[in-house]
Amino acid sequence: MSMAKLVVMGSINADHILNLEFFPQPGETVKGEQYQVAFGGKGANQAVAAGRCGADITFIACVGRDDIGERICQQLVKDKIKTSSIEAIEGETTGVALIFVNQQGENVIGINAGANGALTPDYFLRHQQVVKNADALLLQLETPLETVQLAAETANKHHTKVILNPAPAQKISAQLLSLVDIITPNETEAECLTGIAVKDEVGAGKAAQALHDKGVETVIITLGSRGVWLSEKGKEGRIVPGFKVKAIDTIAAGDTFNGALVTGLLEGKEMLSAIRFAHAAAAIAVTRHGAQPAVPWRNEIDAFLSEQD
Repeated sequence: MSMAKLVVMGSINADHILNLEFFPQPGETVKGEQYQVAFGGKGANQAVAAGRCGADITFIACVGRDDIGERICQQLVKDKIKTSSIEAIEGETTGVALIFVNQQGENVIGINAGANGALTPDYFLRHQQVVKNADALLLQLETPLETVQLAAETANKHHTKVILNPAPAQKISAQLLSLVDIITPNETEAECLTGIAVKDEVGAGKAAQALHDKGVETVIITLGSRGVWLSEKGKEGRIVPGFKVKAIDTIAAGDTFNGALVTGLLEGKEMLSAIRFAHAAAAIAVTRHGAQPAVPWRNEIDAFLSEQD
């Protein structure tokens, strides 16, 4: 049996990470430690999570024509990702994220899109065939919105399932939402899309309903350490709890969850089982530093799950 095909479209960044005791106030200088450069970007993190989980994955993305872009592409191949739809863009630098992490494991991030801005509709059209042939397309919002829209339309026309992780939080059109099969916002993103505060299960239920009303079949609101709120159209919503672990860095938790979730679903897992699999992957990721370096491999996730039963 051939494996179901996944396409991830999204951003690639080099993450410059500095650990601080506390975040600086304006005008304040704070000494940091454990400075590292790690490969990140929401698209790449989710692609890596899927690749390491064992998905048959192609990644549509852009890097700069620079040394770090070249190194990232070599690493993606090691992570079992097909990189034929990644181009190095002349005159652009690879995207950059500057990340401060405090002692609580919280982070503040500034990003420069760089080559990610070159992921235009024209660029997508050169690579649209992989989406037409895929079973699922996983999208985020760190690349131009008109391209995200075009990719979702193309997927929709060819019966490719559209999964949208609407991050970072921003308003998106009703038209784009209507093309989405599964949406995976966190509390902030769910509120941004619906205007409904997600402070508890009641808020999560209302926000999920508002997204169903906009045409989204399945809503999975990630609630950090509490797990996720799962709402499938026509069924009662519910919390699916995560696993208790000691988090040291939550940078890639959501991305790992998304990549693993879609991989699980493409393997034919039932929704609850796919969420449990994704929770396990994210639980391992938060016990490690950085974005992609924290993402677990399949054998680690399976081992973690076998210890839980």
